[in-house]
Amino acid sequence: MSRSPRTSQTARTSQTLRTSRPFPSARRTGLVAVTAAILLALAPTTASAYPNPGTVTGATAVHDPTMIRTSAGRYLLYATGGGLSYRTSTDRIAFGAGGDAFPSRPLWWSRYGATEAWAPDISRQGDTYLMYYSVSTFGSNESAIGLAVSATGLPGSWADHGIVYSSAASNDYNAIDPNLFVDDNGTWWLSFGSWWTGLKMIQVDPATGKQLVGNTTRYSLASRPSGTKAVEAPFVVKRGGFYYLFASYDTCCAGTGSTYKVKVGRATSVTGPYHDRNGVALMNNGGTPVLESHGRYIGPGGQSIMKDADGDLIVYHYYDGNDDGRPKLGINLLDWSSGWPVAH
Repeated sequence: MSRSPRTSQTARTSQTLRTSRPFPSARRTGLVAVTAAILLALAPTTASAYPNPGTVTGATAVHDPTMIRTSAGRYLLYATGGGLSYRTSTDRIAFGAGGDAFPSRPLWWSRYGATEAWAPDISRQGDTYLMYYSVSTFGSNESAIGLAVSATGLPGSWADHGIVYSSAASNDYNAIDPNLFVDDNGTWWLSFGSWWTGLKMIQVDPATGKQLVGNTTRYSLASRPSGTKAVEAPFVVKRGGFYYLFASYDTCCAGTGSTYKVKVGRATSVTGPYHDRNGVALMNNGGTPVLESHGRYIGPGGQSIMKDADGDLIVYHYYDGNDDGRPKLGINLLDWSSGWPVAH
């Protein structure tokens, strides 16, 4: 969620999104095997090369979406707005709306002037659903990351566990846009950040979901020391021996004037250093493009990555140039064959 001036996203009404192509599926027959070298050569280099989102319908007006699939096959999606707005689907195409995660706002939100929560991150650890989220006011780094837990992941079932990490006006970072990453060895890490000095990471205690007492280091993952400071919404995954850091660059929340885009870097350690495909450090303005504006699909960002039965998904919002710049849900599959994520 960008900290530059924006209009309220909660005032947006739900719109139906229909694209000109069906949702991509890894199960299509007759696909031709392509070598990693060719895929790398075909990776998008201009905005016109980026794929359209797959078809989704129904309650698709969302911002900063995070999604998970239950063991019963139902998709649960939460997003910025109110007490964390909720969408659900059984087929990843038709989405319906439901009540907020929090029917009543936790009282501590008011300390940060917040009337709504932003940029949730849902995951399932064992038999428990976790959702990290952020509260703040626009343009401020007096912010906090909260944690809620649930046995079902459904609206109204979430128990709030209070503040996980916070930032103040005197800090050079911003405690919003959280993402939990659990490494292969069971170590928990929380990345976060927006603007200021960029993206950060702390180690988390699995017993509490909060910062590990034995490691109070705040690691730096990505920054833009020259030009705009606009980098936010980190999301970390591990694929093929590398850690990949996805992030949203430039400015969101301006409708058709938004310049948001998704970029990625990778590292051999979860705490970095991360570099893009050209070897440029993400701490020095680096980042390989994954999604950018093209046609009616303006400012894609606020992304999360989800593993599904047919592959990895990138779940994000964009601003619909054919619908007065309203934020809409975008979903694409990712191909990793080149060693870098390519949306298709």
